[in-house]
Amino acid sequence: MINRSDYIETFSLKSSFSSEAWSILGEIEQRIKRKVESIGVPLKEWDVEIYRGVLTGCNDAFIITSIKRNEILNNCTTEEERQKTAELIRPILRGRDIKRYSYDFADQYIIATFPSKQYNIDEYQSLKSYLLSFGREKLEQTGKEYMINGETVKARKKTNNKWFETQDSISYWDEFSKPKIIYPNMTKFLPFVYDTSGLMTNQKCFVITGKHLGYLTAFFNSSLFKFCFADKFPELQGKTRELSKIFMEEIPILKIDSLDEQKIDELIQDIQSEYSVEKAKQIDKFIFDLYHLSFEEQSYIGFIDYGEK
Repeated sequence: MINRSDYIETFSLKSSFSSEAWSILGEIEQRIKRKVESIGVPLKEWDVEIYRGVLTGCNDAFIITSIKRNEILNNCTTEEERQKTAELIRPILRGRDIKRYSYDFADQYIIATFPSKQYNIDEYQSLKSYLLSFGREKLEQTGKEYMINGETVKARKKTNNKWFETQDSISYWDEFSKPKIIYPNMTKFLPFVYDTSGLMTNQKCFVITGKHLGYLTAFFNSSLFKFCFADKFPELQGKTRELSKIFMEEIPILKIDSLDEQKIDELIQDIQSEYSVEKAKQIDKFIFDLYHLSFEEQSYIGFIDYGEK
């Protein structure tokens, strides 16, 4: 497949770099985008939901490594307490951990004391002792300032939540245990990964739950998505894009039949087990064909790689 730069170079040389050549190239780009947008259905009309990851208000206390997790578990006095505490401390991904069809687990865990779950901290004595080591004043959700040993300590933002709870209520906590798409809220690379292992995410990520997740993962990771829709997201400093819910839910996407979706699901399973550029290009080609793009249009788009898989 000819990549976009090769196509432009070849076409421009044939046209002696005339203004007409650039005008025609502009027409090709406009034609592709019109075609893609005209046959798509906005994501907000799909059977999916988009949620933000967890905001703790104090990551120093609530985000821990496996070493600290094991220490907390080893300090439990009964097996029942240990099992309950282990269930409460969940692996978590950050925005920077998300890659194209994969992620890098950075040995990060969240103490998932969500207010919506209404935990009794006295049933988790080891965890309670650990959190209190940061000082209750620091973990309170009052917005107040305290003078402790001559130093000013500021409590977390004022909420109705308890001192040992996360700042976000997370009434949708069970969505994290479902199959989901995870993607960063701000990124240069526009990476998406399909997760079925129940990973949590921090507030630097969004998750999508619902139906057709394999296909949507493929589409969002595709060169077609980057070509047609990257500029739909606000550009921030350093060429970073903001992928907030209000922008994502407006993206129009082609509905496909069950046989095509089954094929896409197989391709997603394969590429997420072992990533390669060739596999990504194979998915690109499948999506190009779903949209009935001509050879000229496919060649013009090429394979768009922002430098990180």
